[in-house]
Amino acid sequence: MYRENYINSLRAEVVKMVADHLTPVALRYGYSDVPLETNIKWRPLVLVLGNYSSGKSTLINEFLEADIQATGQAPTDDSFTIISYDDSASAGNTVRITEERDGKFLLNDPEFPFETLKKHGQRFAAHFRLKKVNSPFLQNLAIIDTPGMLDSITERDRGYDYQEVIGDLAQIADLVLMVFDAHKAGTVREAYVSIRETLPARTFEDRVLFVLNRIDECTSLNDLLRVYGTLCWNLSQTTGRKDIPMIRLTYSPHVASGSTNNSERDTSYLGHIENQREELKKAILQAPRHRLDHLATFVETNGERLSHLLEALISYRRRLRVFRIKYALAGFFFSVLCGCAAALAMLTTGLFAGIGQPELLCAGGVVALAVLFLWMTLLMKYFVSAYHRNCLKNLDTLTPTENETRRDSWKAIKDLVHKYLKKTVGRFSLSEVKRQYAAVRRVYDKGSREIREALNELSTISEDEMAAKYDSMSAQASLQTKERGETIS
Repeated sequence: MYRENYINSLRAEVVKMVADHLTPVALRYGYSDVPLETNIKWRPLVLVLGNYSSGKSTLINEFLEADIQATGQAPTDDSFTIISYDDSASAGNTVRITEERDGKFLLNDPEFPFETLKKHGQRFAAHFRLKKVNSPFLQNLAIIDTPGMLDSITERDRGYDYQEVIGDLAQIADLVLMVFDAHKAGTVREAYVSIRETLPARTFEDRVLFVLNRIDECTSLNDLLRVYGTLCWNLSQTTGRKDIPMIRLTYSPHVASGSTNNSERDTSYLGHIENQREELKKAILQAPRHRLDHLATFVETNGERLSHLLEALISYRRRLRVFRIKYALAGFFFSVLCGCAAALAMLTTGLFAGIGQPELLCAGGVVALAVLFLWMTLLMKYFVSAYHRNCLKNLDTLTPTENETRRDSWKAIKDLVHKYLKKTVGRFSLSEVKRQYAAVRRVYDKGSREIREALNELSTISEDEMAAKYDSMSAQASLQTKERGETIS
């Protein structure tokens, strides 16, 4: 219990750090449309993807120990369903759905991290819902069941961009299950796009687990090996990796026991892979502990990208300042030259023979000031506009990208830099950007390191030490709250 409480306390600290230091910058520069902490403040999420009729809903029902999701051989559910624990439900022996809410509720309630999904429109909202269930399996996590992936369906058919929705959900999920079944060990078009493009772009490889489900429907061990080999080959072609990702094997004993043609199959092999089912279940239940590691990655990734964005803006303003100084000096010397030329012309032409030397110098000075005024108001504006247009065309010169990490970071924020510079025409406060950059770098350098240290400590500390540490953290938090209250009063 203390370990879970300690994890929750650390998670709350990370959320506050993101809200205080990263979110204001992210909203200011268009890096995010909603507060960043929206994506991490709720409970750990397990996203379940897969071909249609791959047994996703059956697998979820097996974990929850109740028939919560509809199942069938044909596609039975075209909704994205958030299955969460009902904290208010009374403890009982019967696992059941205690509450259901529609997509509009989910998208507009600040308790949930789904505000960013509003951009997918009303058709998506109509296929988005919440189920609260009193299953103990969900006490520390939530599951997202998804529509089965198909071959020929298009965005026009669904009414929303399926891959974009999958990407947004994968980005906030702590674990992604990619489910296949023994009858369709290949990858349909939507699954191919998800594995090849969407998931690599929106989440990390170690968060994706491949699952071969419904293995009890193989007629023999040889049949299972054939199916397994087919899936391995398909995944190697789809992922483009030489090494085959680990594939976990599972099935539903409840469904298998109710099958009518068990006599036609030799299912003795199932006894040798029971541990696979338990390992998969344990991997899912580890999602809350993975959350801290993912939060550290979240802080590192967003801290790095935001600091890179601000670094590019600082570079722009510094270069603009140097450009202005250089052209101002050029204008000064040009105006002096023009003034001298004017005075010399008046002296040599004889038209102003009656004018004394002081008057000629004053006339030359007036000409120089007029030229300098025109230079600084009209020509400088033209030069700065040309400089700005040239910078927008050559954004890559603003910041060094000497390694792959920097290149990935720049790729993520380059368009945002272009958009902000175009919107502001380069007119923003350099000192303010510097202050924001320093704050973001502190979070990136110090904050993420402290999270990693806490994770290392968490893996070695005993339960008794954990209890003492949690009590200490609680006391410190209470003291800080009291001090803030006294300061306000």
